[in-house]
Amino acid sequence: MTDVAAFDAAFAACPLVAILRGVRPDEVAAIGEELVAAGFTLIEVPMNSPDPLDSVARLAEALGDRAMIGAGTVLTPGQVASVRGAGGRMVISPNMNADVIRASVAAGMVSLPGIATPSEALAALDAGATALKLFPAEAASPAVLKAMRAILPSGTRILPVGGIVPDGMAPWREAGAAGFGLGSALYKPGMTASEVGARARAFVAALA
Repeated sequence: MTDVAAFDAAFAACPLVAILRGVRPDEVAAIGEELVAAGFTLIEVPMNSPDPLDSVARLAEALGDRAMIGAGTVLTPGQVASVRGAGGRMVISPNMNADVIRASVAAGMVSLPGIATPSEALAALDAGATALKLFPAEAASPAVLKAMRAILPSGTRILPVGGIVPDGMAPWREAGAAGFGLGSALYKPGMTASEVGARARAFVAALA
């Protein structure tokens, strides 16, 4: 199964991306297990975390048959290659960099670039993006998402990221959000695996 096909299946199972910014390699596997137990199938380790590629490699080894593992805050094609080398299958960025998208596609990986405008969204799709990350969601609104979706190709998946909490997802879903990226409301450095698991279950319950 290709990475994109695996992503499609994982996304259909649970369209929530766990963003573990600041996680350490020595704790990441236990946190990943809690996320998968809660129903998560998409996990991201941002590149500005401690030893992020080590964490990606540990997650890929421990959970690679149960979840899609990738890296976030990927800013250069060189980082794309590093993520691939660590066993990552998703490349997630805060910005729309066509070179990063094309490098991800060329490596057979999933590309989720950050976009904030229709122009960026269309450029990202032209470069081969798998789905789009509306970031920061705090600077947008469900109304903005609805307007953007009106001009994007049918079936384009947009995931608001930034400030998403369980009881705030419904308006975004009604506006056409396909899923969400979840940061500090799900995980903050210093949280135990069980604490992350409890928050993960709250998000999954709110999505139902």
